Amino acid sequence: MKTFILSIFSIFIFSEIVAQTDLPTDYLSKEFHRNRREALRASMPENSVAVFFANPVRNRANDVDYVYHQEPNFYYLTGYKEPHAVLVVFSTDQTDKEGNTYNELMYVQEKNPMAEMWTGHRLGIEGAKNQLGLENAYNGKEFLENNIDFSKFDKIMFENFNDDYRNSSRNKADLHDLVQSFKSQINFETFKPSSQMQERAYQMIKSTEIENSANVAQTLGKVLEYYPDLKEDQIISKYAASDNDELRRELKQQVIKIEAENQSNIDVRGLSTLMAQLRQIKTAEELTLLTKAVRISSMGQREVMKAMHPGMSELEVQGIHEYVYKKYGSEYEGYPSIVGAGNNGCVLHYIENSKMHVENELVLMDLGAEYHGYSADVTRTIPANGKFSKEQKAIYDIVYEAQEAGIEASVVGASFQSPNIATRQVVNEGLLKLGIISSIDEIHSYYPHGSSHYLGLDVHDPGTYGNFEANMVITVEPGIYIPDGSPCDEKWWGIAVRIEDDILITEKGPVNLSGEAPRSSAEIEALMKESSALDDFVLPKLD
Repeated sequence: MKTFILSIFSIFIFSEIVAQTDLPTDYLSKEFHRNRREALRASMPENSVAVFFANPVRNRANDVDYVYHQEPNFYYLTGYKEPHAVLVVFSTDQTDKEGNTYNELMYVQEKNPMAEMWTGHRLGIEGAKNQLGLENAYNGKEFLENNIDFSKFDKIMFENFNDDYRNSSRNKADLHDLVQSFKSQINFETFKPSSQMQERAYQMIKSTEIENSANVAQTLGKVLEYYPDLKEDQIISKYAASDNDELRRELKQQVIKIEAENQSNIDVRGLSTLMAQLRQIKTAEELTLLTKAVRISSMGQREVMKAMHPGMSELEVQGIHEYVYKKYGSEYEGYPSIVGAGNNGCVLHYIENSKMHVENELVLMDLGAEYHGYSADVTRTIPANGKFSKEQKAIYDIVYEAQEAGIEASVVGASFQSPNIATRQVVNEGLLKLGIISSIDEIHSYYPHGSSHYLGLDVHDPGTYGNFEANMVITVEPGIYIPDGSPCDEKWWGIAVRIEDDILITEKGPVNLSGEAPRSSAEIEALMKESSALDDFVLPKLD
């Protein structure tokens, strides 16, 4: 019995002292995260507090969880990669009972040698302080009993809850407990959040003079066509259908009364805007990591171009990309990999990747490596047999010219819609010339998405979608998709082309971070003639 107890004790001691070594040295620095918290604090309203929760652990099946991934805002502000944690940021200095001042608090999951033996080393309080520079760090259970008086703040800012987590009976300070405690502390149950469109509708009603109210009623009538859920709001529905000023005056007073009754210091919208403003402009430290993620992804595209042959499956193509990612030290994919051959490429977010042979079709490959949190998003479309057919090349070259125009339009001061407008013009002109559409203004579904989005910790990173500024990173990704059965000549059916690059906006003009992956049809065909290191990689058959 004594031997057994000593063995258990030695396991606890071993687990306590052993942490992973030989780690990458190019993670974001603790100074970066501290600076980001300071930048957030400077943008917060007076007498406000912002509360961030770590991402939940999500179950995959039975007792197996999905690989954990931190909530991007949380990682951006802290560098903390573990679950069951809370960050509290105050707009101004606070003072505790002992007279000590602080402006942020961090609550982390507690050290637990037995748990760490199974799931890995935890930073704990000391690790959060020493490695991440979070001076006021505490165990998560202390958040359940904290003395923060949230009622004294003019604004309590946080993202509204999705409640997509489980309550673990083993952990008394898991995310479920942390969120429930916070809800209790701020009296969240009395808060009645409205939808964003409902808020906008109320604002229109409240701010409009009665002599102009008929125009607002007409506008709201159109809004209800696009947002039918708003019809459940009797005030909005009656206002939209009203035909006299007196009724609209009465409804306006009802809106004012409701807002007065529901007045609260809880704000579930403002924090998203503040974080979008911060994250849309990348620091030099971020650009180093993001550029590496993009270059890794470009290398994956290059290697697949050399290795591609008609006998491959979509899944095998995906595997080559992802092997290259791992070879370069990328921890994850930024999003589920898209490999669509032929008509499968017409499905914008096709992730089954189950076709057994890509044959002589075009293969659309939309993949991105995630490196230290930052995600690339690079798409190439190549002919599986190494040579574009006449029809494939005609569509491909239109998309290429459209992308050239879109990249050229991505300059400081231009509107976020500039590349979209430029690419759409070229696509429509090209489709008209080929006879696929009948007029330049024809409404069609061959280019059904926008050309651009922000890129960063999220593959669709947050931003304000205003004019371009230096050190923003966006995608430029025009496409043409002609599914089987489309109202055009059959020779075009099943052709899907998307070319996507990651563009850094600079004062000197756009920089294509993913330019190492060939884009033009001639460059692609030339690279596909080269031999691949995988040509001799042949596994034994299993059947």
